[in-house]
Amino acid sequence: MGTSGNKNTPIRQISTTGKATIIPGDNHPITPDMIDRDALFILKKLNSAGFAGYLVGGGVRDLYLGKKPKDFDISTDARPGQLRKLFPNSSTIGRRFRLVRVFFRGGKIIEVSTLRSLSEHDLDGPEQILAPNNTFGTLSEDAQRRDLTINSLFYEIEHNTIIDYVDGVKDLQNSIVRMVGIPEKRIIRDPVRTMRAIRHSARNGFTIEKKTWKAICSFSDKLALCPPSRLRDEILKDIYSGAACPWYELAVDSGIFLTLFPLYRPLFHDKGRAEQIKKQLFQIFKTIDRTNNLATENSIHRQPDFFFFSLILIPWAESQFQLFSTFRKGSQLFQVSKKIRAELDQTIGINLNLRRSLRQEIVTLLTNLSSLIHHRKNDNWPNWLKKKSYFKRCSLFYYFYQEITGNQPVQLHQLHFHETNQRKKKAVKPKQVRTSNIKPAFSPHTRGGIFGFKK
Repeated sequence: MGTSGNKNTPIRQISTTGKATIIPGDNHPITPDMIDRDALFILKKLNSAGFAGYLVGGGVRDLYLGKKPKDFDISTDARPGQLRKLFPNSSTIGRRFRLVRVFFRGGKIIEVSTLRSLSEHDLDGPEQILAPNNTFGTLSEDAQRRDLTINSLFYEIEHNTIIDYVDGVKDLQNSIVRMVGIPEKRIIRDPVRTMRAIRHSARNGFTIEKKTWKAICSFSDKLALCPPSRLRDEILKDIYSGAACPWYELAVDSGIFLTLFPLYRPLFHDKGRAEQIKKQLFQIFKTIDRTNNLATENSIHRQPDFFFFSLILIPWAESQFQLFSTFRKGSQLFQVSKKIRAELDQTIGINLNLRRSLRQEIVTLLTNLSSLIHHRKNDNWPNWLKKKSYFKRCSLFYYFYQEITGNQPVQLHQLHFHETNQRKKKAVKPKQVRTSNIKPAFSPHTRGGIFGFKK
């Protein structure tokens, strides 16, 4: 175990401190032909060069569950410099932990990392901080530093075995999400791990193990200490995952939803409105999942991030400003839009590091939705409204609102229509090239020779 290479190549033994369970090919569903061709090429090249190579993390998890992995990440005992020599079509990223990205045709990138020891964020006391030259580790150490047991498995192609240091296979078989190590400690060191645990539970229909769940609930407020842009990117992963609705339910039950969207905190604590608002949000996330899946199945681009953030804010905008139930026009609507913008600037604009243009897009969608709702008559809008510059993008938002409120679901042709319009907008006309009979000065056929010199 822990060796790789072919019969004609010297094998380099890799240290495997810790006890591992080796699952042979007969006892698991993964085979080399299930692995992406380019990832397999990397693994074989590592082996032939005398290095150990392993498929790791989400790729092993998804293959075990019969799913198609989004990424095929690889770990090895080769150092970044050795990897660069082995794969000329590569580059390194990262400062402390160098990661090598190997490039293939079509813009495909496969990330190859050197096995690492525990991060300095997972050690106790300032004296335990790792020195810059002590970041590489063993298979066991690399497994222990990962967040969840189901993401801590290694698959090697030479013997077709899965190497398991944390009982991750058992948790996969029992549909359990469990934090590696002591949950409280791991979450305090990096609170984003709470979001990852909830994500994999929502996407796979897994149960979160009791101690892990208790720690997530107890330290849900710690997410506020994380960089806002990191939280925003993590939320977007869940919004576009196709499992946003189960994610929302777990996020509410655990408390992380109010940490991520603090403007809902007073509304959730209002006994008279809390249940209704939670039901509306449930319908919103359900609609997001259905339309995202519909777009993906039909190869249509999904809506931009500000569109989905705007949907999530619909119950808040109604509760705070009666934006959709009260008819306003002109200056009245403009004044409300200023109040909404001010609220966003002070809340999720800061908490999630939303850029100014994105915040303005959210305000535009919410306020103009009010106009579309109140001017809709006989299943149509007046011509003056249709001529507005915002009408096309806001009309789709209206159709989403209709589905959320229990009316007509968003139709495929509506999604397709708006995608077509977006493409027309972005289309750039080719530059017109002026043609004339004047030849350039460097033309050999120009009268008087080249650059004015006689032939």
